[in-house]
Amino acid sequence: MKPLRFSLFAFLLFAQPLHADGAQDFVTANIISTLYHEFGHALIDLTDAPVLGQEEDAADILSILLLDAFWEEDSAQSITALTALSFELAAQESEDPAYWDVHGLDMQRYYNQVCLFYGADPDTRATLAEDFELPEARAETCVEEFDLAAASWATVLEPLETRKPAQSIAFSGETDSEISALLADEVAALNETYKLPRPLAVTLESCGEENAFYISETATITICTEFVEFLERQAVANDL
Repeated sequence: MKPLRFSLFAFLLFAQPLHADGAQDFVTANIISTLYHEFGHALIDLTDAPVLGQEEDAADILSILLLDAFWEEDSAQSITALTALSFELAAQESEDPAYWDVHGLDMQRYYNQVCLFYGADPDTRATLAEDFELPEARAETCVEEFDLAAASWATVLEPLETRKPAQSIAFSGETDSEISALLADEVAALNETYKLPRPLAVTLESCGEENAFYISETATITICTEFVEFLERQAVANDL
C-alpha cells in the first residue's frame, strides 16, 4: 500500500477531533456518512423522486448536504476528512478498480466529497480544499455544483420538513454499543427534521458481509456489524 499524502495527515492532525480516539472517530464519521447515503436511497424510493444520472451519485450528494446542514463546522470538517480518507484508502487498497460498478470510482467520490463540501462555504473551507489538494480547475466549479445539488434535493426534502418531531423512522438492533447509540441519535435527529410518506426502518445487525444497504421491499436501511468491524480494522491498519 502506498503511503497517504502528507497533506491529508496534516489536516487530520490539526482538525478538531470528534473524540479522543482517532480510530473511533474514523468509524463514527463513516457510519454517519453511510447512513446519510442510504437515507438518500430511501428517499428516492419512498418519494418516487426522479433521478437524472446514477442513483449512487445522488445518494452521495445527499450525504454531503445533510452533513453540511446537521453538523457544527468543526465536526462537519472532521467527518468530511475521515470520509474522504476512507475513499482514498479504498482506492489504494484496490488493485483492480471496478469501472463497471454503479458507484463512482473511489477517488472520484473523494474529490466529489471535498468539492461539494467546500462549495457550501468556500470562505470557511478554503484551507480544507487546499489540504485535500483539490485542483484549482475543479475548485472553481464547486460553489455552482453545491448550489445545483442543494436545489435539486430541495424539491424532495422541503415537502418532508416538519415543525414537530415525527416518528416515521425507527431504529432497531443492538443497543449496547457506541455505534447503535450513534444510529439511534441520528434517527432521532432525522425524525426531528423530516416526516416521511411511509415508515422507514434502520437496523444494525449481522448480515454476513461488510456492507450497508437499503431494501425497497421492506423500506429498511441495514448497517451490517461486519461493515463496522471492517472500518475498525481499516483504522487500526492505518494507525489512525
